[in-house]
Amino acid sequence: MNKRRFITLLSLAASCLHAEAKPAHPGAKWETAIAAFEASDKMSPPPSGAVLFIGASGIKGWKTLKEDFPAQTVVNRGFGGSQIEDSAYYADRIVIPCKPKTIVFQAGGNDINAGKEPAQVAKDFEAFVSKVRGGLPEVRILFIGQGPSPKRWEQREKQQQLNALVKDFIAKGKNMVFIPMWDEYLGPDGTPNTALFVEDKLHHNAEGYKIRARIVRAVLEGK
Repeated sequence: MNKRRFITLLSLAASCLHAEAKPAHPGAKWETAIAAFEASDKMSPPPSGAVLFIGASGIKGWKTLKEDFPAQTVVNRGFGGSQIEDSAYYADRIVIPCKPKTIVFQAGGNDINAGKEPAQVAKDFEAFVSKVRGGLPEVRILFIGQGPSPKRWEQREKQQQLNALVKDFIAKGKNMVFIPMWDEYLGPDGTPNTALFVEDKLHHNAEGYKIRARIVRAVLEGK
């Protein structure tokens, strides 16, 4: 075999390997967290018919779920820093197998902070709903709307655009509810109430979670 033919074959082989290799999904970085959920479920399976909370750090950090919803069996599936597409990607592993009666979803802020346009983020939520409903056609889905924060106040227009898009999608669907949160976290001057946030000016403190719990509880209880 001459040198030119050998080089050509090497190039073809490299091209084939490159073509077969698939880029990792962005959500692959959460594999450890997802595997931990699965291991926990294997040791202590969550009961069917629970209320499953899923989303980013606002859900992961909700440490008082059981106290805030004493009339419900709750399951926490929050993984901090995640985006909506991550929840959709892992729905068949950490949502559908739990067979919840209701899903409470909160995410989207990290998506916009990462540079995604509201239209794309809304489409990602639609993909989540489609995937979940493929396995749980009757599950109720509650979307906690974006709320303002001092740290991301400059992103408020895109956050509100996302709220409007998701609200419109939910209004056209079935067994879904959009839960507005925006005004509850504003102070008298129309800017985020800093008394409801921890030092990072992004995540809620205990008082901030109390407001969220009150609003979500009212929806769950049909008030």
